[in-house]
Amino acid sequence: MPSATITLKPGKDQSLRRRHPWVFSGAIARLQGEVVEGEAVMVLAHGGEVLGVGHYAPGSIAVRMLDFGPDAQLPEAAFWEDKLRNAYQLRQSLGLTGQGNTNVYRLAHAEGDGLPGLIIDVYGDVAVVQAHSAGMYRARPHIAAALQAVVPGLRAVYDKSAETVPAKAAPGAQNGYLFGQSSGQEHIVNENGHRFAVDWETGQKTGFFIDQRDNRSLLARYAPGRRVLNTFCYTGGFSVYALEAGAELVHSVDSSKKAIELTERNAELTQHANRHEAYAQDVFTFLKDRHNQYDLIVLDPPAFAKHLSARHNALMGYKRLNVAGIRQIAPGGLLFTFSCSQVVSMELFEGAIMAAAIEAGRPARILHRLTQPADHPVSLFHPEGEYLKGLVLAVE
Repeated sequence: MPSATITLKPGKDQSLRRRHPWVFSGAIARLQGEVVEGEAVMVLAHGGEVLGVGHYAPGSIAVRMLDFGPDAQLPEAAFWEDKLRNAYQLRQSLGLTGQGNTNVYRLAHAEGDGLPGLIIDVYGDVAVVQAHSAGMYRARPHIAAALQAVVPGLRAVYDKSAETVPAKAAPGAQNGYLFGQSSGQEHIVNENGHRFAVDWETGQKTGFFIDQRDNRSLLARYAPGRRVLNTFCYTGGFSVYALEAGAELVHSVDSSKKAIELTERNAELTQHANRHEAYAQDVFTFLKDRHNQYDLIVLDPPAFAKHLSARHNALMGYKRLNVAGIRQIAPGGLLFTFSCSQVVSMELFEGAIMAAAIEAGRPARILHRLTQPADHPVSLFHPEGEYLKGLVLAVE
């Protein structure tokens, strides 16, 4: 049993009874026993009923629940193997495992897979782990062992938690291999038959934005014969799909020179690099004098807001960016526009885009509403997990 227990205030147990995985600090009546950040605690209703077990952390979200009910399982070796096997079997059912056509997928999506604070992405025979909480950071040896037991043919497990775990919970944390080692070669993976060079050791996030896979496929349907601009391109995912689909030309823009280098490498892998140009430049600056040059534009910026306090400014940022895109796109063009800010709902995002179209003075119609793919599942009890939203607009 956990060495410490948390008792909630009267009436503050309802969200946990609905299996929402967060306990906020304001809901806690008392903490009994000694606990350090990242250890497991038992959570009790005010009357003493056991509600479940979770990882403790001082702060606004005080407990991230791992299991619910009086028979809640402690996060020991069997727990991790059960959770990851369940997640792997779901990806099997989605047709994402054991495929030569696609060997890149998300295996564990935090709350969406009952593992709050844990992200695991698979690139061929390597799994990349990112812990976003002290509890998941402490559990890395168990997680690495469970991955070896669950994922067939796994050669290595790379830990990239040093960039995401709270610094005070893991002083001196360093990225590195928990199991196996680097192959010493360029890492080439496949997504829907497209080849990408992925750098999980020094790239952003885990090395590749897997969450846009389905939306990249949709773009490929519209790309043939079009002049495409991919902004905030990172490693050029949308650019590669557009090139392979037969776009007339593709321009990729990102402020990061390293991202542009990765994009150029991925364009080379398509054998269509002669139709591609990349620019290490600020997107807003780039868009200023591009009137009617493109008839398909992708606006996929990084999160403009990570907290509720920044939501208003984020909405203004999305409006400003989309005003620029809508003004510059050729008549009859298609705009793929996205937000990955969790605190910005689809309703608010759509409102910002509507305001942008009004300011730009261009009629626009919604063709598609977009979200994250099935290997980024959203728990029915944790709607906050639905972070990616997008629109495809036909602009007159």
